[in-house]
Amino acid sequence: MDPNEQAPPPVSTPDALDHETMEQIRRRRMAKLGGPPRSGTPDPGPSSSKPAESKPVPEETEKPTPVESRPKINVTPAPAATPQSTGSASSSRPGSTNNTDSRAKRRASDVDGPSATAPPRKQPSAAPETIEDYADRMLSTIFRVSVDLNRVTDSHGHRLTFLPNLSGDLADEGSPVKLSVGRLEEAIMEAATAFPHDRPLFDYLLPCWKRVVRTLKVFRGPAPEKEALLKETRRLCFSNCIFALTVPELFSREPNTRHDTLVPSLLREVESESGLCMDFFGEAVARLEDDDTIVPLFTKAMVDISSKLATMNMNDDYKPYVNALLTYSRFPPLLNALIQHPCFQMAQSAPGIEKNTILGPFFSISPLQTEVTTVYFAGPRTMDKGRIQTSQSALQMTLGAHQTDLTTIINAFIRASPQARNKVLDWFAYIMNANHKRRAIQVDPREVSSDGFMVNVTVILDTLCEPFMDTTFSKVGRIDVNYFRRSPRVNITDETKLNADQAQSDAFYATKMEGESNFITEIFFLTLAAHHYGNEATNSKMKNLDRDIKHYEKQIALMEAERPKLMSRPPQLRVLDEAVKRHTNVLERSMALKLSIEGVLLEQKMQSRSLLFMRYVTVWLLRVASQTEYAPGKPLRLPLPADAPEAFKCLPEYALQDVVDNFKFVFRYIPQIILSAVGDEMIALCVTFLESSEYVKNPYLKSSLVTLLSHGTWPTYHLKKGVLGDVMTNTKFANDYLLHAVMKFYIECESTGAHTQFYDKFNIRYEIFQVIKCIWSNDVYQQQLVQSSRSNREFFVRFVNLLMNDATYVLDEGLSKFPKIHELQLRLREPTLSQEDREKTEEELRTAEGQATSYMQLANETVGMMKLFTTSISESFTMPEIVQRLAGMLDYNLDILTGPKSKTLKVENPEKYFFNPKALLPELVDIYINLGASPAFVDAVAADGRSYKPEIMAVTALILRSKHLKDEKAIQAWERLSARIERAKEAWDRAELAFDDAPAEFEDPIMGILMSDPVVLPSKHVVDRSTIMQHLLSDPKDPYTRQPMVIEDVVPEVELRGRIETWKAERRALARGAGEVMMDTTE
Repeated sequence: MDPNEQAPPPVSTPDALDHETMEQIRRRRMAKLGGPPRSGTPDPGPSSSKPAESKPVPEETEKPTPVESRPKINVTPAPAATPQSTGSASSSRPGSTNNTDSRAKRRASDVDGPSATAPPRKQPSAAPETIEDYADRMLSTIFRVSVDLNRVTDSHGHRLTFLPNLSGDLADEGSPVKLSVGRLEEAIMEAATAFPHDRPLFDYLLPCWKRVVRTLKVFRGPAPEKEALLKETRRLCFSNCIFALTVPELFSREPNTRHDTLVPSLLREVESESGLCMDFFGEAVARLEDDDTIVPLFTKAMVDISSKLATMNMNDDYKPYVNALLTYSRFPPLLNALIQHPCFQMAQSAPGIEKNTILGPFFSISPLQTEVTTVYFAGPRTMDKGRIQTSQSALQMTLGAHQTDLTTIINAFIRASPQARNKVLDWFAYIMNANHKRRAIQVDPREVSSDGFMVNVTVILDTLCEPFMDTTFSKVGRIDVNYFRRSPRVNITDETKLNADQAQSDAFYATKMEGESNFITEIFFLTLAAHHYGNEATNSKMKNLDRDIKHYEKQIALMEAERPKLMSRPPQLRVLDEAVKRHTNVLERSMALKLSIEGVLLEQKMQSRSLLFMRYVTVWLLRVASQTEYAPGKPLRLPLPADAPEAFKCLPEYALQDVVDNFKFVFRYIPQIILSAVGDEMIALCVTFLESSEYVKNPYLKSSLVTLLSHGTWPTYHLKKGVLGDVMTNTKFANDYLLHAVMKFYIECESTGAHTQFYDKFNIRYEIFQVIKCIWSNDVYQQQLVQSSRSNREFFVRFVNLLMNDATYVLDEGLSKFPKIHELQLRLREPTLSQEDREKTEEELRTAEGQATSYMQLANETVGMMKLFTTSISESFTMPEIVQRLAGMLDYNLDILTGPKSKTLKVENPEKYFFNPKALLPELVDIYINLGASPAFVDAVAADGRSYKPEIMAVTALILRSKHLKDEKAIQAWERLSARIERAKEAWDRAELAFDDAPAEFEDPIMGILMSDPVVLPSKHVVDRSTIMQHLLSDPKDPYTRQPMVIEDVVPEVELRGRIETWKAERRALARGAGEVMMDTTE
C-alpha cells in the first residue's frame, strides 16, 4: 500500500520477516550506506533513550511510566480516533486509548495505561517538545508511517501507514513506541516492503525525499539537534531512493525494468510531487564519488529517454523529453558522465545519427518531419496565402522555442568540461562527414540525415558563433587558415577546392602543422560545413520541389484531360482514378514539405544570425586571399597578387559558395533583414574575385558574384537602387574597381568551358547591365570608361565587340520569333483544327513565346547599354576593327523594325514578350545619332550594301514624327545624318566602280574586300589587318590552322601594301580624268 495516499490499515497485520533475514538485509543496506552493521539487538538510538535520561520537563508534567512497568500492547484502536496536533506528543503509549477531545492536547507522559481515561488537567502552558517527540512527529509526516496503531493521520490530515513489526520490536525492547532516526532504516524497509509491488517503489520514496528537503528549507532557529536529525533523514532517504532503483531485492522485490528507472520521474515536471527535483540532482552529484551506482542510473535513464524520443515527432508530446535533458544539463558532472556512454557517439550511418546517438533524437524534432508537414499544411492545394502565412508563423514559433532549448543544452555540454566540449565537437563533425551526399545531384534520403535535423544543427552552430562575431570583426584574426593541416575534424578530402586539383590539394595538406586549433576556429569551420550540408542543401531541395510540383500538376492535368474519353469504359476509368489519386497524394506531400521548408528557412532571426556569420566568412576570405589585415573600412588594393596563396587555393569551394548562395536567398525572399546586415565587405568580395577572377576556378561561382551584385540593385522598400546600389555608386572602393571588374568578366564569360556557355553568357551579361545601369548616374564611372577606352584600347575593343555581337544575335533571334508566333496564333484560331494538332501547335507556341521573351529581354538591355556607352565614348565604337560590323547590325535591325518586314512582327499582346517597338526604335536612332559625328561610321553605314537603304531612313523619320517617339530636335538631327549617309553612299558607289576590277591578290580572301593593310598570318596566309583583328576579337585562333594566336603574331606585308596603294592611286587618277570626284562625307 502507498503510505502517501492509503486508507487506515486494518487490524490484522502481515507477518514480520524472520530475524535472520532482517539481519542479512540490514547488513547489506548498512554496507551501502557506509555505516557499521547493526547487532542483533536494535540500538534504540538517542530518540529512544530511557525516561530517566530524557530531557527534563516542567514540574507540572507527570513523569513517564518506567519502561519495565508498561502494560501489554492493546492493538484495538479507539472507536473515535481524531488527528493529533503537531504541537503535542502525538503518539500515546501502546497500551493507552486515544480519547482526547478537540479542546485539549495530550502529551505522551499524560497517558499511563488503561487508567488514563480521565480528562487531563488544565495546563498553564504547553510543555516544550522533546527531541524524541519532534523526531517521531517529523518522521511520521515525512514518511507517512506510524508505530502507534491509534495514530492514523499526521497533523496535516495525511493518512499514516502503521508499521506493526517495528512497533512490536519497540514494545518488546521496552523502548518508547516512537519513530527515531536510529530505527528509521527499519521503518523505511517495512513501509517499502508493504508498498504494492505493481507500482514503482520510487514513487513512494521520492515524495518522502521532497518532504524532508522542504522541511529543511523552511527550518528556522538555532536547534542543531533537530537540524542534524533532518539532515540524517535526508541522507537515509536518498540512499533508499537509490537502493529502490538499483537493488530492489533489498525490499523483497524482483527487478523490474519498468520500475527500476528514473525515466518516469525525469519526464515529469520538476515541481510535481513525482518529478525529479533539483535537490535530488544536487544530492546525486554530491555522492557521485562515493556511490558508483548513481552514474549508470542517471546515464541509462537519459539514454532510454533519447531512445523513446527517437520514435516521436513534433506532433507528439516531445516537450517533457527535451525538458528532461534541459534539467539534466544543469549538472556538469552528469554531462561528463553522459559523454562517456557508447551511445553518445557511435559509428552510425547518416540517418542512424538521428536515431541512435544520445543527442540525435533531440535534434531530429522538426516541422520538416513528414508527419508534421501534413498537419501544418493539410490540403495545401486549397490553402490561401493568409492561411499559409499563419501556419508558417506557428511553425516558426514552435521551432524557435525548440532550437532555443537545443542551444541551452549544447552550451551546457561545451561549458561542462574540455572533454565534454571535444565530444560535442566530434559529434557535430561526424554529422558533417557522414552527410557529404546531401550535396549530390540526386540525393537518396535513405543515405543522409533529414533536412530538419541538419537545419537544427546549422542553427545551433550559428548560435555558438555569436559570442565572437562582433561588428568590428576584432576576432576574425583568430580563425586559423591552417586548420585543415592540423588533423581537422571536418573532412574536405573529396570536396572541390577553390582553385586546386586533387593532387595539388593532397600535396598541400600532406604537410601537417603542429599545435591544436582554438575553439573559435573549430566552431567556424564546423558552422561553414553545416551551412553547406544543412541549410544550403535544404534550399536546393526546395528548388527541386518546385520542379517536382510543376511536373505532378502537369501530369494530373493531362490525366484529367483523358477522363472524358474514358467515361464509357469503367475499368480504364478506375485505373485513371487510382493514378490521379496517387499523383495527388504525392503532389500534396511535396507542396506541404515545400511550404514547411519555406517557413523554416524564412525565419528572420535565424537568417539574420546566418548573415552575420556569412559576413565573417567574407572578411576572412578576403584576408586570406589578399594576405592583409582587411576589415570593412580598411583599404584593399586590386588586382590581388598574381599568385594566389596555396592556403586559399586549397580551401573547399563551398567556403565562397555558401556566402553567395546565402545572400542570394535573402535578397530574393527576405530582403528586409539585409538592410542592417550588409556592409562594404560584400561589394569587396564580389569586386575582388571578379577583378582577380583567376583566384576562383569555377565559372559558375564567379558568375554568382555578378548575380549577387545584380540582386543588390533590386528596389527594396525606400531604396530605389536596392540594398547595394548606393554602396556601389558612392563608395571609393567601388568607384575605383567595380566598372573594370564587371567589364572584365563580361569578356571572360564568353568562354566558361561548360557545354551551356553560349547561353550562360547572355544571363551573366544581362545581370552586368543591371549593375552598370545602377551606377551610371555617377560621373566617375563615365570618366573611367573614357579613360579605359584610351589607355587600354585592346581591352575596350574586345568589350565593345562582344557587346555588338550580343546585340546582333539577340535582336535577330528575338525578332525572328515573332513571325513564327504570329503564324501559330493564326493557326489556333482555325475552328477545324483537330485536338491533336491543336495541342501540338500550343506546345510549339509556348516554346516560341519562351524564346522570344528571353531574347527580347536581353535585346532591350543590350541596346540600352550600347546607347549608354555611345553617349559617352562614341569614338570607341568607330574604331576600324568594329565600325563596319556595328553599322551592318544597326542597318539590319532598322530595316526589320521600319521596312516591309515590320508587318511580320505583329503579334497578340507584344508586351508579354517584352517587345515594344516604340521604345526599341528610338534607342536605335539614338545610337545612330551618337555615332553620326564620326566619318568612319558614316562611311561604314554607306558601305553596307546588304541592309542600308535611303528610303528606310526616310520612313524612320516619318514614324518618329507621326508617333511622337522623339522630339523635333532629335528628328532633325536624324534627317541631317540621313542626308550625309546618302551622300557618302553615292561617293562609295563611284569608288566601287573605280576599284571593281582589282587583282585577286589585292582582295581579302575572307571578306572579299580590297585590302588596305595586308598582313601575313602564322599560317602564311595574307589577310587585311582589320579582318584578322575582327576575327581575333571573337576567336583567338588562326582562322586557317585553328592554332592559338594574337594580333602581335601577324607580319605586315609591306611590299604588297605598296603595290595596292600604287594601283589605287592610278585608278583614282583615271577616275578624275573621267570627271568623277570623290565627295566629302563630313559637314
